[in-house]
Amino acid sequence: MKKYKLNNLDCASCASKIESSLSKLEEVKSVSVNFANATMTIDTDNIEKVKASIKTIEPDVEVQEFDKEKATVSVSELAENKGTIIKAVSALVLLVIGIIFEEKLHNTPFQLAEYAVYVTAYLIVGWKVIASAVKNIIRGQFFDEQFLMAIATLGAFAIHQMPEAVAVMLFYVTGELFQDIAVGRSRKSIKSLLEIKPDYANLKSGLEVVRVSPEEVNIGDTIIVKPGEKVPLDGIILDGTSFVDTAALTGESVPRKVNVKDEVMAGMINQSGLLTIKVNKLFGESSVSKILELVENATSQKAETEKFITTFARYYTPIVVIGALLLAVLPPLLFAGQTFSDWIYRALVVLVVSCPCALVISIPLGYFGGIGMASRKGILVKGSNFLDALTQVKTVVFDKTGTLTKGEFKVSEVVTSNGFSKDEILEYAAYAEANSNHPVAQSITVAYQGKIDIARITKTEEISGHGIKAIVDGKTILAGNDKMLHKENVEHSVCQVDGTVVHVTIDHVYAGYIIISDSLKDDAIQAIESLKAKNIQTVMLTGDNQFAAAAFAKKLNIDKYFYELLPEDKVKHIEQLIKENKGGKVAFVGDGINDAPVIARADVGIAMGALGSDAAIETADVVLMTDSPSKVALSIDVAKTTRNIVWQNIYFAMGVKLIFIVLGVFGVATMWEAVFGDMGVALIAVFNAIRILRK
Repeated sequence: MKKYKLNNLDCASCASKIESSLSKLEEVKSVSVNFANATMTIDTDNIEKVKASIKTIEPDVEVQEFDKEKATVSVSELAENKGTIIKAVSALVLLVIGIIFEEKLHNTPFQLAEYAVYVTAYLIVGWKVIASAVKNIIRGQFFDEQFLMAIATLGAFAIHQMPEAVAVMLFYVTGELFQDIAVGRSRKSIKSLLEIKPDYANLKSGLEVVRVSPEEVNIGDTIIVKPGEKVPLDGIILDGTSFVDTAALTGESVPRKVNVKDEVMAGMINQSGLLTIKVNKLFGESSVSKILELVENATSQKAETEKFITTFARYYTPIVVIGALLLAVLPPLLFAGQTFSDWIYRALVVLVVSCPCALVISIPLGYFGGIGMASRKGILVKGSNFLDALTQVKTVVFDKTGTLTKGEFKVSEVVTSNGFSKDEILEYAAYAEANSNHPVAQSITVAYQGKIDIARITKTEEISGHGIKAIVDGKTILAGNDKMLHKENVEHSVCQVDGTVVHVTIDHVYAGYIIISDSLKDDAIQAIESLKAKNIQTVMLTGDNQFAAAAFAKKLNIDKYFYELLPEDKVKHIEQLIKENKGGKVAFVGDGINDAPVIARADVGIAMGALGSDAAIETADVVLMTDSPSKVALSIDVAKTTRNIVWQNIYFAMGVKLIFIVLGVFGVATMWEAVFGDMGVALIAVFNAIRILRK
């Protein structure tokens, strides 16, 4: 898949036509055209044929490689649309002259002066529309908005309604102008959300500091970040203390204090002290780079509503044109006293009002705004289809460790048995867990405090869902849960312990157990309360024993919990919950690494607190950029707000158009009023769609 910029893509129907036509090419495996940010994501081995095809469909659209796009100089909207404004003003002046002096112009020989004024005004403002309609007809592309406007206005000339013909074209072009400005502003709003990419890095080379592009810095290099500068790459602080602004990455407004050995990520802003950082990721693998890529590509995953509107517009417009033709012809032929001029006028009113651009533009724009708003809040949604899915979530399933709890394990107690000492238990457990990155294992090695001599370890075997089996000093050490003791047939007097526990055996003799404590995240209780307030069922899955799981479930007031689960058991529970949730969707929230299979199986997979994890970003549908479980409820709120705005536009646009079509059929609405039913509705829908960016 590769991404391209589509320059001069200025209408939503054009984007729809390009996507539809390209999807039929044998050389194209998949394609998605995004009107909201004027890009195309395509999987093809023949881009030249694709470019040629686009030129045939829309000659003005230029395909440009996205990663080679040059920054354009920002100009005012007035300067950018200067030519269109001049044409519109000129046509308006001529229209006013024609209306004021209508009688005098009409009385000239062959009405030449009248035609001269109105035709000139019409061509000034409408020539581009007519030319586009003719080119599309030659290419066999009928029933777009240019075709509708051309037929409606030329028909008005034919029945000698010249002022209305000019006015309709003038209002159409003016409406397109305001529409372009609105869409342009929304694109700039989204772009401003993504302006977190650092412009440079201060690379330390010997005693010198050189300013370079972030892409030129390698892993292991040392960079300097001065107060007020953006952190250009992910890394570990070697020297310095400061506060960093993480709002661009996480949506959190409170600055975070960082010290030596703390990790910082690209896109953070250094607020106070001078920081020396050792780079641990290339820029392309950095957090900010992944965020940019995710947000920019998110709209390629279209919601069902978007797909429906695109398909609807494809069939709706031809039906309206055929209906208008029948409306113009049949009544005068079937009913006495009816004139062709009257019914042709009514048919033209129907044509003007029927253009579906209000829907085709505003709906993708609404989803685009929703994704942008979510990213501003520190929530990455991979596509508008997942925004829709979030609105249907009826059950949220949480992993416990690292999701609802801090995952900061500490050894709180060591209980001995069979004459073994606490030091012996800790030592052998630490050696057994020495090669594990699991937080529980790390807490044991930290509590041991001694230096691990790897030479003493002969063999280490991890038994999934049970624990570790190791050979240390020639002795067989088991460190794991109660199931492991039963599996290995080790006699022991204690089975159930309140809390996270690691049982230890030495040469199949039960030595005792280690209790490891964890604590809830600050907003974990609030997260569950927020979901319950939305009538969403909450479930917790954990590998802990029943006592530990019950204790946390009680603190959280969670609806259901399941304990002593292996990774495959969690998948089975998710599948069962999906079966039970008919009519609703199940979301799973996990750390994105150990829980990748469950995240992938859920209707909506949410990875949290895992910005640096490739597994999280690639597997999940939604990525929370902080450790805050409360953002699950916030993501659902953003999704519901987006969907509400989208359906407001659908109901409003369809309702107003239907009213004007009925009024047009009965001869009540004029072409002047029909223009509001088309462009006025389109503008209102567009402004309503971008309203979410201000919320």
